[in-house]
Amino acid sequence: MAKQDRVRVNSQIRSPLVRLVDAEGEQVGVVSVEQALSNAAEAGLDLVEVAPNAEPPVCRVMDYGKYKYQLAKKAQEGKKRQSLTQVKEVKLRPKIEDHDFGFKMRNARRFLEERNRVKITVQFRGREIAYPDLGRALLRRVVEDLADVGQADGDARMEGRFMHVFITPKAGN
Repeated sequence: MAKQDRVRVNSQIRSPLVRLVDAEGEQVGVVSVEQALSNAAEAGLDLVEVAPNAEPPVCRVMDYGKYKYQLAKKAQEGKKRQSLTQVKEVKLRPKIEDHDFGFKMRNARRFLEERNRVKITVQFRGREIAYPDLGRALLRRVVEDLADVGQADGDARMEGRFMHVFITPKAGN
């Protein structure tokens, strides 16, 4: 919004000469500000400085209210496209039962369908830490089960007593 406030309109334009573009988008040429303002007044529109850093500044004959509306609409559209993805975590243990595994996978699938990244974590307790291949096999099984809705970002990584892998939603979902 700050950029819109700095746009100079009509009498706010300070340069004595401007490069004028008419309402149809045709370049008129370099004219005085007074001439450009009279052209805009004849058309019943505003003179808007669209490129203030050019030499001479580029001004366009247009409806300023409509221009502001289109800029706001474009900014709103850009915000809409920026989806805020969250990282959801699903924690598992190396010796998880089938029903519990299915329950955790349903949650992970739901998170991926909601376009969120999922961090699958295997937590080792006690002597389980001596068998990291159990955790790696479990994470491989998770990645295979969720392959239709997401894909793994790299391999499983071990950090302390936790092994994890990130899964991002597939683009087509």
